[in-house]
Amino acid sequence: MLELRNVTKSVGGADHIRGVSLVLRHGSLNVLLGPTLSGKTSLMRLMAGLDVPTEGSVWFDGVDVTGVPVQRRNVAMVYQQFINYPAMTVYENIASPLRVARAPRETIDREVRRAADLLRLTPFLDRTPLQLSGGQQQRTALARAIVKNASLVLLDEPLANLDYKLREELRAELPRIFAETGAIFVYATTEPHEALLLGGNTATLSEGRVTQYGPTIDIFRDPVDLVTARTFADPPLNTIVLRKEGHSFLLDGGARLPVPAAIASIPDGDYTIGFQPHHLSLTSPGPGAVPVKATVSVTEVTGSESFVHLAFAGQRWVMLSRGISIFEPDETLEVFIDPRHLLVFDGAGRAVRSAAQAAA
Repeated sequence: MLELRNVTKSVGGADHIRGVSLVLRHGSLNVLLGPTLSGKTSLMRLMAGLDVPTEGSVWFDGVDVTGVPVQRRNVAMVYQQFINYPAMTVYENIASPLRVARAPRETIDREVRRAADLLRLTPFLDRTPLQLSGGQQQRTALARAIVKNASLVLLDEPLANLDYKLREELRAELPRIFAETGAIFVYATTEPHEALLLGGNTATLSEGRVTQYGPTIDIFRDPVDLVTARTFADPPLNTIVLRKEGHSFLLDGGARLPVPAAIASIPDGDYTIGFQPHHLSLTSPGPGAVPVKATVSVTEVTGSESFVHLAFAGQRWVMLSRGISIFEPDETLEVFIDPRHLLVFDGAGRAVRSAAQAAA
Protein backbone atom coordinates (compact mmCIF):
# COMPACT_ATOMS: atom_id res chain seq x y z
CA MET A 1 0.00 0.00 0.00
CA LEU A 2 1.29 3.45 -0.97
CA GLU A 3 0.18 6.21 1.37
CA LEU A 4 0.73 9.95 1.02
CA ARG A 5 0.11 11.76 4.29
CA ASN A 6 -0.61 15.47 3.91
CA VAL A 7 2.17 15.89 1.35
CA THR A 8 3.22 19.35 0.15
CA LYS A 9 5.99 20.17 -2.32
CA SER A 10 7.15 23.79 -2.60
CA VAL A 11 9.66 25.12 -5.14
CA GLY A 12 10.87 28.71 -4.98
CA GLY A 13 8.05 29.66 -2.62
CA ALA A 14 5.34 28.20 -4.89
CA ASP A 15 3.38 25.10 -3.91
CA HIS A 16 3.46 22.53 -6.71
CA ILE A 17 1.61 20.01 -4.49
CA ARG A 18 -0.62 21.14 -1.62
CA GLY A 19 -1.70 18.94 1.29
CA VAL A 20 -2.31 15.73 -0.65
CA SER A 21 -3.38 12.61 1.23
CA LEU A 22 -3.97 9.41 -0.75
CA VAL A 23 -4.03 5.67 -0.11
CA LEU A 24 -3.32 3.44 -3.15
CA ARG A 25 -3.62 -0.31 -2.71
CA HIS A 26 -1.77 -3.22 -4.33
CA GLY A 27 -3.41 -4.50 -7.50
CA SER A 28 -5.12 -1.17 -8.17
CA LEU A 29 -5.11 1.05 -11.26
CA ASN A 30 -5.15 4.72 -10.28
CA VAL A 31 -5.55 7.59 -12.73
CA LEU A 32 -4.25 11.09 -12.03
CA LEU A 33 -6.54 13.34 -14.08
CA GLY A 34 -5.97 17.05 -14.53
CA PRO A 35 -4.95 19.74 -16.99
CA THR A 36 -1.35 20.63 -17.77
CA LEU A 37 0.43 22.08 -14.69
CA SER A 38 -2.17 20.67 -12.28
CA GLY A 39 0.54 18.70 -10.44
CA LYS A 40 0.35 15.19 -11.93
CA THR A 41 4.06 14.78 -12.71
CA SER A 42 5.09 16.49 -9.45
CA LEU A 43 2.95 14.03 -7.50
CA MET A 44 4.42 11.06 -9.38
CA ARG A 45 7.96 12.25 -8.62
CA LEU A 46 7.10 12.30 -4.91
CA MET A 47 5.61 8.81 -5.14
CA ALA A 48 8.74 7.50 -6.87
CA GLY A 49 11.28 9.12 -4.57
CA LEU A 50 12.71 11.39 -7.26
CA ASP A 51 11.70 14.36 -5.08
CA VAL A 52 11.29 14.78 -1.32
CA PRO A 53 8.18 16.50 0.05
CA THR A 54 8.58 19.85 1.77
CA GLU A 55 5.96 18.74 4.29
CA GLY A 56 4.22 15.45 5.00
CA SER A 57 5.42 11.89 4.47
CA VAL A 58 5.30 8.97 2.03
CA TRP A 59 4.72 5.41 3.30
CA PHE A 60 4.95 2.07 1.50
CA ASP A 61 3.58 -1.09 3.11
CA GLY A 62 3.72 0.52 6.52
CA VAL A 63 7.30 1.81 6.18
CA ASP A 64 8.12 5.52 6.05
CA VAL A 65 10.06 5.93 2.77
CA THR A 66 10.15 9.72 2.81
CA GLY A 67 13.57 10.69 1.53
CA VAL A 68 14.46 7.17 0.37
CA PRO A 69 15.85 7.67 -3.19
CA VAL A 70 14.27 6.04 -6.20
CA GLN A 71 17.28 3.72 -6.65
CA ARG A 72 16.37 2.01 -3.39
CA ARG A 73 12.70 1.58 -4.25
CA ASN A 74 11.08 -1.05 -6.47
CA VAL A 75 9.62 1.47 -8.92
CA ALA A 76 9.18 1.49 -12.71
CA MET A 77 8.39 4.62 -14.70
CA VAL A 78 7.26 5.21 -18.30
CA TYR A 79 7.21 8.74 -19.63
CA GLN A 80 5.45 10.51 -22.49
CA GLN A 81 8.91 10.91 -24.08
CA PHE A 82 9.73 7.20 -24.31
CA ILE A 83 13.29 6.34 -23.30
CA ASN A 84 15.14 3.35 -24.76
CA TYR A 85 18.81 2.46 -25.13
CA PRO A 86 19.54 3.15 -28.84
CA ALA A 87 22.52 0.78 -29.13
CA MET A 88 20.62 -2.20 -27.67
CA THR A 89 18.12 -4.46 -29.41
CA VAL A 90 14.51 -4.47 -28.32
CA TYR A 91 15.21 -7.75 -26.50
CA GLU A 92 18.10 -6.22 -24.54
CA ASN A 93 16.12 -3.04 -23.79
CA ILE A 94 13.34 -5.10 -22.24
CA ALA A 95 15.80 -7.36 -20.44
CA SER A 96 17.89 -4.53 -18.97
CA PRO A 97 16.19 -4.26 -15.52
CA LEU A 98 16.38 -8.05 -15.11
CA ARG A 99 20.08 -8.05 -15.95
CA VAL A 100 20.68 -5.29 -13.40
CA ALA A 101 18.87 -7.47 -10.85
CA ARG A 102 21.11 -10.42 -11.88
CA ALA A 103 18.13 -12.63 -12.72
CA PRO A 104 18.89 -16.11 -14.13
CA ARG A 105 19.19 -16.33 -17.91
CA GLU A 106 16.11 -18.58 -18.17
CA THR A 107 14.03 -16.10 -16.15
CA ILE A 108 15.17 -13.21 -18.31
CA ASP A 109 14.28 -14.99 -21.54
CA ARG A 110 10.89 -16.11 -20.24
CA GLU A 111 9.88 -12.67 -18.93
CA VAL A 112 11.13 -10.78 -21.99
CA ARG A 113 9.21 -13.03 -24.36
CA ARG A 114 6.07 -12.86 -22.22
CA ALA A 115 6.14 -9.05 -22.20
CA ALA A 116 6.96 -8.92 -25.91
CA ASP A 117 3.99 -11.16 -26.66
CA LEU A 118 1.67 -8.99 -24.53
CA LEU A 119 2.73 -5.85 -26.40
CA ARG A 120 3.01 -7.42 -29.86
CA LEU A 121 6.77 -6.89 -30.06
CA THR A 122 7.90 -10.44 -30.77
CA PRO A 123 8.73 -9.81 -34.48
CA PHE A 124 10.93 -6.85 -33.50
CA LEU A 125 13.07 -8.31 -30.71
CA ASP A 126 16.24 -8.27 -32.83
CA ARG A 127 15.80 -4.68 -34.02
CA THR A 128 17.21 -1.54 -32.41
CA PRO A 129 14.88 1.28 -31.32
CA LEU A 130 15.84 3.45 -34.28
CA GLN A 131 14.41 0.77 -36.57
CA LEU A 132 11.01 0.98 -34.86
CA SER A 133 8.01 3.25 -35.22
CA GLY A 134 7.16 5.62 -32.37
CA GLY A 135 4.42 3.28 -31.18
CA GLN A 136 6.76 0.29 -31.16
CA GLN A 137 9.35 2.27 -29.20
CA GLN A 138 6.74 3.22 -26.59
CA ARG A 139 5.61 -0.38 -26.32
CA THR A 140 9.24 -1.36 -25.73
CA ALA A 141 9.41 1.08 -22.82
CA LEU A 142 6.15 -0.35 -21.44
CA ALA A 143 7.47 -3.90 -21.76
CA ARG A 144 10.59 -2.95 -19.80
CA ALA A 145 8.37 -1.63 -16.99
CA ILE A 146 6.38 -4.87 -16.98
CA VAL A 147 9.38 -7.22 -16.67
CA LYS A 148 10.86 -5.20 -13.82
CA ASN A 149 8.04 -6.62 -11.68
CA ALA A 150 7.96 -3.40 -9.72
CA SER A 151 5.69 -2.82 -6.74
CA LEU A 152 4.84 0.66 -8.07
CA VAL A 153 4.50 1.44 -11.78
CA LEU A 154 4.16 5.10 -12.79
CA LEU A 155 2.91 5.97 -16.29
CA ASP A 156 3.19 9.68 -17.09
CA GLU A 157 0.96 10.30 -20.14
CA PRO A 158 2.63 7.31 -21.84
CA LEU A 159 0.39 7.30 -24.93
CA ALA A 160 0.28 11.03 -25.69
CA ASN A 161 2.79 10.87 -28.57
CA LEU A 162 1.26 7.87 -30.33
CA ASP A 163 -1.03 7.93 -33.35
CA TYR A 164 -4.76 7.73 -32.69
CA LYS A 165 -5.32 4.09 -33.70
CA LEU A 166 -2.46 2.70 -31.62
CA ARG A 167 -3.34 4.96 -28.69
CA GLU A 168 -6.89 3.61 -28.63
CA GLU A 169 -5.66 0.01 -28.90
CA LEU A 170 -3.20 0.39 -26.03
CA ARG A 171 -5.73 2.20 -23.86
CA ALA A 172 -8.04 -0.77 -24.20
CA GLU A 173 -5.22 -3.25 -23.57
CA LEU A 174 -3.49 -1.62 -20.60
CA PRO A 175 -5.97 -2.79 -17.93
CA ARG A 176 -5.56 -6.34 -19.25
CA ILE A 177 -1.79 -6.05 -19.48
CA PHE A 178 -1.46 -4.87 -15.90
CA ALA A 179 -4.15 -7.10 -14.38
CA GLU A 180 -3.13 -9.65 -11.75
CA THR A 181 0.39 -8.27 -11.28
CA GLY A 182 -0.29 -7.14 -7.72
CA ALA A 183 1.50 -3.85 -8.40
CA ILE A 184 0.15 -0.37 -7.77
CA PHE A 185 -0.32 1.39 -11.11
CA VAL A 186 -0.57 5.15 -11.40
CA TYR A 187 -1.45 6.61 -14.80
CA ALA A 188 -1.38 10.35 -15.47
CA THR A 189 -3.55 11.88 -18.20
CA THR A 190 -5.18 15.15 -19.22
CA GLU A 191 -8.03 13.34 -20.98
CA PRO A 192 -11.27 12.51 -19.12
CA HIS A 193 -12.33 9.88 -21.67
CA GLU A 194 -8.99 8.09 -21.16
CA ALA A 195 -9.69 7.91 -17.41
CA LEU A 196 -13.16 6.48 -18.11
CA LEU A 197 -11.76 3.90 -20.53
CA LEU A 198 -9.09 2.75 -18.07
CA GLY A 199 -11.55 2.55 -15.16
CA GLY A 200 -10.11 1.77 -11.73
CA ASN A 201 -9.85 4.77 -9.42
CA THR A 202 -9.25 8.40 -10.33
CA ALA A 203 -7.76 11.32 -8.42
CA THR A 204 -8.72 14.66 -9.97
CA LEU A 205 -6.08 17.37 -9.61
CA SER A 206 -6.30 21.14 -9.75
CA GLU A 207 -3.51 23.58 -8.92
CA GLY A 208 -1.53 21.00 -7.00
CA ARG A 209 -4.31 19.59 -4.85
CA VAL A 210 -6.44 16.47 -5.14
CA THR A 211 -10.07 17.55 -5.32
CA GLN A 212 -11.56 14.04 -5.21
CA TYR A 213 -10.46 10.39 -5.24
CA GLY A 214 -12.49 7.23 -5.73
CA PRO A 215 -13.92 4.86 -8.35
CA THR A 216 -13.61 6.59 -11.72
CA ILE A 217 -17.23 6.29 -12.82
CA ASP A 218 -18.49 7.52 -9.43
CA ILE A 219 -16.42 10.71 -9.66
CA PHE A 220 -17.60 11.33 -13.22
CA ARG A 221 -21.25 10.93 -12.23
CA ASP A 222 -21.09 12.53 -8.78
CA PRO A 223 -18.32 15.16 -8.49
CA VAL A 224 -18.01 16.78 -5.07
CA ASP A 225 -17.48 20.27 -6.45
CA LEU A 226 -17.52 22.40 -9.59
CA VAL A 227 -13.73 22.22 -10.01
CA THR A 228 -13.86 18.41 -10.14
CA ALA A 229 -16.83 18.44 -12.52
CA ARG A 230 -14.96 20.75 -14.90
CA THR A 231 -11.79 18.65 -14.65
CA PHE A 232 -13.80 15.58 -15.65
CA ALA A 233 -15.46 17.14 -18.72
CA ASP A 234 -14.22 17.22 -22.30
CA PRO A 235 -15.76 19.07 -24.12
CA PRO A 236 -16.17 21.55 -21.25
CA LEU A 237 -19.03 21.19 -18.80
CA ASN A 238 -22.02 23.36 -19.68
CA THR A 239 -22.85 25.69 -16.79
CA ILE A 240 -25.20 28.53 -15.96
CA VAL A 241 -26.12 30.39 -12.76
CA LEU A 242 -29.87 30.13 -12.13
CA ARG A 243 -32.20 31.22 -9.37
CA LYS A 244 -34.23 28.55 -7.58
CA GLU A 245 -37.80 29.45 -6.74
CA GLY A 246 -39.93 26.71 -5.28
CA HIS A 247 -39.46 23.53 -7.27
CA SER A 248 -37.85 25.15 -10.32
CA PHE A 249 -34.73 26.88 -11.59
CA LEU A 250 -35.69 29.91 -13.69
CA LEU A 251 -34.27 30.11 -17.21
CA ASP A 252 -34.21 33.09 -19.58
CA GLY A 253 -37.34 33.23 -21.70
CA GLY A 254 -39.59 32.01 -18.90
CA ALA A 255 -38.68 28.33 -19.07
CA ARG A 256 -38.48 26.43 -15.80
CA LEU A 257 -35.99 23.66 -15.12
CA PRO A 258 -37.28 21.27 -12.45
CA VAL A 259 -35.14 20.87 -9.34
CA PRO A 260 -34.02 17.21 -8.96
CA ALA A 261 -36.34 15.52 -6.46
CA ALA A 262 -33.45 14.38 -4.23
CA ILE A 263 -32.52 18.01 -3.45
CA ALA A 264 -35.95 19.63 -3.79
CA SER A 265 -35.79 20.94 -0.21
CA ILE A 266 -32.71 23.16 -0.72
CA PRO A 267 -33.30 26.85 0.04
CA ASP A 268 -34.32 29.24 -2.70
CA GLY A 269 -31.42 31.26 -4.11
CA ASP A 270 -28.74 31.26 -6.79
CA TYR A 271 -27.04 28.02 -7.84
CA THR A 272 -24.66 26.96 -10.60
CA ILE A 273 -26.24 24.31 -12.80
CA GLY A 274 -23.98 21.98 -14.78
CA PHE A 275 -24.65 19.32 -17.41
CA GLN A 276 -22.54 17.37 -19.89
CA PRO A 277 -22.66 18.10 -23.66
CA HIS A 278 -24.39 14.76 -24.32
CA HIS A 279 -27.22 15.81 -21.99
CA LEU A 280 -28.13 18.65 -24.38
CA SER A 281 -29.93 17.42 -27.49
CA LEU A 282 -31.87 18.40 -30.62
CA THR A 283 -34.78 16.12 -29.75
CA SER A 284 -36.46 15.51 -26.43
CA PRO A 285 -34.76 12.66 -24.53
CA GLY A 286 -37.95 11.91 -22.62
CA PRO A 287 -40.68 13.33 -20.39
CA GLY A 288 -39.67 16.43 -18.48
CA ALA A 289 -37.01 17.61 -20.95
CA VAL A 290 -36.90 21.41 -21.10
CA PRO A 291 -36.61 23.20 -24.49
CA VAL A 292 -34.64 26.45 -24.81
CA LYS A 293 -33.67 28.66 -27.76
CA ALA A 294 -29.92 28.95 -28.32
CA THR A 295 -27.77 30.53 -31.01
CA VAL A 296 -25.19 28.57 -32.99
CA SER A 297 -21.61 29.85 -32.82
CA VAL A 298 -19.78 27.13 -34.76
CA THR A 299 -20.15 23.42 -35.58
CA GLU A 300 -17.30 20.91 -35.43
CA VAL A 301 -17.92 17.71 -37.40
CA THR A 302 -15.68 14.76 -36.49
CA GLY A 303 -17.49 12.18 -38.64
CA SER A 304 -19.30 9.95 -36.17
CA GLU A 305 -20.42 12.93 -34.09
CA SER A 306 -20.69 16.71 -34.17
CA PHE A 307 -19.98 19.31 -31.51
CA VAL A 308 -22.33 22.26 -31.81
CA HIS A 309 -21.15 25.37 -29.93
CA LEU A 310 -24.07 27.45 -28.69
CA ALA A 311 -24.71 30.75 -26.96
CA PHE A 312 -27.49 31.02 -24.37
CA ALA A 313 -28.06 33.85 -21.91
CA GLY A 314 -24.46 34.97 -22.13
CA GLN A 315 -23.11 31.44 -21.63
CA ARG A 316 -21.17 29.30 -24.10
CA TRP A 317 -22.44 25.72 -24.29
CA VAL A 318 -21.46 22.66 -26.32
CA MET A 319 -23.96 20.07 -27.54
CA LEU A 320 -22.85 16.61 -28.64
CA SER A 321 -24.90 15.46 -31.64
CA ARG A 322 -24.54 11.93 -33.00
CA GLY A 323 -23.69 11.75 -36.70
CA ILE A 324 -23.16 14.74 -38.98
CA SER A 325 -25.02 17.91 -38.00
CA ILE A 326 -24.24 21.13 -39.84
CA PHE A 327 -25.67 24.47 -38.74
CA GLU A 328 -24.93 28.01 -39.82
CA PRO A 329 -23.41 30.58 -37.43
CA ASP A 330 -26.10 32.71 -35.74
CA GLU A 331 -28.76 30.12 -36.54
CA THR A 332 -31.33 29.71 -33.76
CA LEU A 333 -31.91 26.18 -32.51
CA GLU A 334 -34.38 24.67 -30.09
CA VAL A 335 -32.38 22.35 -27.86
CA PHE A 336 -33.47 20.21 -24.92
CA ILE A 337 -31.91 20.02 -21.45
CA ASP A 338 -32.33 16.67 -19.72
CA PRO A 339 -33.15 17.51 -16.06
CA ARG A 340 -32.40 13.95 -14.92
CA HIS A 341 -28.67 14.60 -15.23
CA LEU A 342 -28.24 18.04 -13.68
CA LEU A 343 -25.32 18.80 -11.39
CA VAL A 344 -26.11 21.53 -8.85
CA PHE A 345 -23.50 23.58 -7.01
CA ASP A 346 -23.86 26.20 -4.29
CA GLY A 347 -22.25 29.63 -4.21
CA ALA A 348 -18.96 28.16 -2.94
CA GLY A 349 -18.84 25.63 -5.80
CA ARG A 350 -19.71 22.63 -3.60
CA ALA A 351 -22.04 19.98 -4.99
CA VAL A 352 -25.53 20.15 -3.50
CA ARG A 353 -26.34 16.67 -2.27
CA SER A 354 -29.32 14.84 -0.82
CA ALA A 355 -29.24 13.79 2.83
CA ALA A 356 -28.50 10.19 1.74
CA GLN A 357 -25.57 11.29 -0.44
CA ALA A 358 -24.17 13.50 2.29
CA ALA A 359 -24.27 10.65 4.79
CA ALA A 360 -22.56 8.19 2.40
